[in-house]
Amino acid sequence: MMNGKGSGGRRVAVTGIGVVSACGTGAEAFWEGLFRAPPDGHRELAEWDPSPWMELREARHTDRFTQFAVAAADMAHRDAGLTEVDAERSGVVVATALAGVSTFERQSVIHHERGGRRVSPFLVPMMMANAAAATVAMRQGWRGPCESLETACAAATHAIGHAARMIADGTCDRMLAGGTEAAITPTIVAGFTNMRALSSTGRTRPFDAERDGFAIAEGAAVLVLEDWDTAVARGATIHGEILGSASTADAHDITMPAPGGGDAARCIRLALEDAGVRPQDVRQINAHGTGTLRNDEAETRAILSVFDECPPVTSTKGATGHAFGAGGALEAVAVLLSMRHGRIPPTIGLTTVDPALAVDVVTGEGRTWQPGPALTQSFGFGGHNGVLVLGPAG
Repeated sequence: MMNGKGSGGRRVAVTGIGVVSACGTGAEAFWEGLFRAPPDGHRELAEWDPSPWMELREARHTDRFTQFAVAAADMAHRDAGLTEVDAERSGVVVATALAGVSTFERQSVIHHERGGRRVSPFLVPMMMANAAAATVAMRQGWRGPCESLETACAAATHAIGHAARMIADGTCDRMLAGGTEAAITPTIVAGFTNMRALSSTGRTRPFDAERDGFAIAEGAAVLVLEDWDTAVARGATIHGEILGSASTADAHDITMPAPGGGDAARCIRLALEDAGVRPQDVRQINAHGTGTLRNDEAETRAILSVFDECPPVTSTKGATGHAFGAGGALEAVAVLLSMRHGRIPPTIGLTTVDPALAVDVVTGEGRTWQPGPALTQSFGFGGHNGVLVLGPAG
């Protein structure tokens, strides 16, 4: 068990939050954005400026997905109030799904139109999936484990769970963990369009009777995770706790979730068991909730097979869009901020709940709650399932 209930593992505190999103950059701006309907279309950071975090020369040789990660990690590090750390016991896990696909797409055009000699020598380090994690580690000088996970849309949830386990088992004392994505490119949009995964309205409408897909988002979210006793000893502000996590596979289809949601349900049960939390004690679920027909159906079945009484369910993708490998980290931030503010954000874009989806979906202006154990759920292409159990500070 991650939180030490019966296993001797160390508790894992969240002491820093950093977020870059079209919904809002910085924790409080992001929180406010969760209550606003976004404009129709993909959720791109149209006026993104990396200059507060890197010089122009470096930015030119750094893909956007890495720029976002560096910014979010810096915000989280500052928020945690970290000064001197043992660099060898401090690590990084940053997830992504499509990594430097925008760089690859641009350089492929250059290769086709102008020849191989004009391809950038920075192509490979810009596009490689581990670039974000490596750059964050170099920026902070943290020399513990530095890893990148690429489990599609479950990647950031897996990254946070994996990082928390390294603290719980004593491998590290602190971790920067999250996900980043910058994949709004013409070819990626065309691929998802032809797959019929994107909404024809440009709106993500989770659990809606008329849902027809999602809008793509870019951005990043990174958390500072820390050994609980270390955080308390240095007087850190604790935003919440990673109580447990789990990972399973549908082993069913490369894009479609297993219709019955059986292995997603198993993932929920395993995460609760890892956390030492009973289903009846869960007070909020931040659903994967992509607004696609099959995902919302399978996720609903998974939830209802675990919970006799459904906790409040929200999907913040209605506000943020779908950020693929960064989505789980954005949603973990949403839950932590929900605990801070005592309010569950509404499922933006939802107008008429699909009567076939009999879960308690939060709508309207959101819902007040007494913070307690909460789930974030992520399900990715390839049948990757990931669930985190978060608890309020203390």
